Amino acid sequence: MGRMMMGRRAAFGAAAGLLTVPAFAQAPWPDKPVRILVAFPPGASTDVLARALANALTPALGQPVVVENRPGAGGNIATVAVRRSPPDGSVFLAHSVAYAVNPSLFRNAGYDALTDLEPVAMLASTPNIITVNPEKLQVGSLGELIAQARTRGLDYGSSGIGTTTHLGMELLFRSLARVEVQHVPFGPAQAVTAVVGGQVPIGSTSLPPALPMVREGRLRGIAVTSLRRDAALPDVPTVAEQGYPGFEALTWFGLMAPHGTPAAICDRMNAEINKALTAAETRGRLDAMGFAPDARSRADFASYLGQEVTKWAAVVRASGATAE
Repeated sequence: MGRMMMGRRAAFGAAAGLLTVPAFAQAPWPDKPVRILVAFPPGASTDVLARALANALTPALGQPVVVENRPGAGGNIATVAVRRSPPDGSVFLAHSVAYAVNPSLFRNAGYDALTDLEPVAMLASTPNIITVNPEKLQVGSLGELIAQARTRGLDYGSSGIGTTTHLGMELLFRSLARVEVQHVPFGPAQAVTAVVGGQVPIGSTSLPPALPMVREGRLRGIAVTSLRRDAALPDVPTVAEQGYPGFEALTWFGLMAPHGTPAAICDRMNAEINKALTAAETRGRLDAMGFAPDARSRADFASYLGQEVTKWAAVVRASGATAE
């Protein structure tokens, strides 16, 4: 009788244990569509990159990968939405370097960049590019642009407050060249349109949205912010070449998940993204748009993220930039 009762208790305990196993562990992940919330509007570099990867991830995961734009507050709206989402692999965040910048730029960004979300995958990076409307501003080099800015007030449009397109220009013009310029924040694609349309004479954006306009001659590329010239625009010199050695301000893109998302899910997503980034078809497509694919492990991405949070917090302090 005692043995029978012990057997029944053991069976009951095993059954109860099964009931506590999370739903995502009972079936292969993913068992429903996966959503990627993009922190910026359609047409922004983050959006273009997320959609290119979603096309590759859908057949690899066996479920639709749906991209949703949640712009606003420099990307904070999408970030907080993902932070509050269930950690079951159904929702991810596609963001830019602004993810690392915003907690030091906003009084309350709504998240901690190092603890509230799980770093899943580094996606790509791109230099920023300084452009001018050739009909509004007849300059051909960074030196000529700075000279113009010294003699008259000039505005520049960036991809948004707290992006490296904003902070990099503040560092270059105000801190290094000691020239006053007026910042006008847009979205990435909107900043390009504003310069082409003559709303502002200078643009500072990531390379991809500006690339077609530079190739068509509707914008003039003055400088790229990488340490080396970019293969997509080999005739455009770097900031470092034009009198500011060591200057670098890249825009990078990454994928994050809600804190507590199982490591197995994050590892699978990282592996599938890295496969997509290294596939010849995807790499060729991204190269043509000005992206440099950057496949790396989750640990390497987490380490890089920590370095970026520290780096840009120092720039924010030195520049006095604020989103409020």
